[in-house]
Amino acid sequence: MIMAQGAPKHPYHLVDPSPWPALGAVGALLAALGGVAYMHPGMYGKGAEAFFKGIGWWGVIPGFLIIFATMWWWWRDVIAESRVYHTKVVQLGLRYGMILFIASEVLFFSAFFWAFFDASIYAGAPEMPVRTEATGGVWPPKGVTVLPPFDLPFMNTLILLLSGTTVTWAHHAILEGNQRDAVRGLLLTVILGAIFTGVQIFEYAVAPFGFKDNIYSSTFFLATGFHGFHVFVGTVFLIVCLFRAMKGHFKPDQHFGFEAAAWYWHFVDVVWLFLFFCIYWWGAGNAPIVGH
Repeated sequence: MIMAQGAPKHPYHLVDPSPWPALGAVGALLAALGGVAYMHPGMYGKGAEAFFKGIGWWGVIPGFLIIFATMWWWWRDVIAESRVYHTKVVQLGLRYGMILFIASEVLFFSAFFWAFFDASIYAGAPEMPVRTEATGGVWPPKGVTVLPPFDLPFMNTLILLLSGTTVTWAHHAILEGNQRDAVRGLLLTVILGAIFTGVQIFEYAVAPFGFKDNIYSSTFFLATGFHGFHVFVGTVFLIVCLFRAMKGHFKPDQHFGFEAAAWYWHFVDVVWLFLFFCIYWWGAGNAPIVGH
């Protein structure tokens, strides 16, 4: 990027050769092979079946260790590059990339909502006798006791909405060059995200149904569980931004790392609103509520 006389040659970031993509691919392959060996220990032959049964889930550990090490080293390099090479042109390209990533996440969650609505709306369809028999012709299926929507789920909704305001506070602080308030806003957001995750874990522990019980419980846990995973990922994302903010990495004109985290967090907020209204509230129907 830099010419011999020190003047910028172009505003683009040409990434240096890196070992991390190849190393990460090796880790992903080992983790996948370990997982397949655990679920289907006989696929490698009868002689190896006893060996893989003895290993169990430990077979995925080497792959995940390589993946986590790759994440640490690769993201460390990206953070270092962002402070030098993220020009206006590069930031614009990164914003387009983040927008496309969030669009793919929208489609990801659309599949779970589709499954839930398909099962609920056509629960008593006469042209689908197998489904009617499985659900009893009503939604939620007969015998299902649901969680009270205006108990823990509503509290988690308020927690997540509040976290959206604190991350916005941090964003405005960065734009104004106010490092102290940026750190405060990020710290509060991380705390609220951790509280949300803790409440959801407790909610799962007291849920009156299990993942394999019926179509209602399966779609419920898939949709809310993947959202919970996204909250965890977003919280880790924001923790990294918190430490970077404490070190003064973010400037009013150069803070895409935080901006991407904030976009992701707002996306998580919006998805939760749909989950609360569609699955916890509307999806509960007239089923009996646990504890009532």
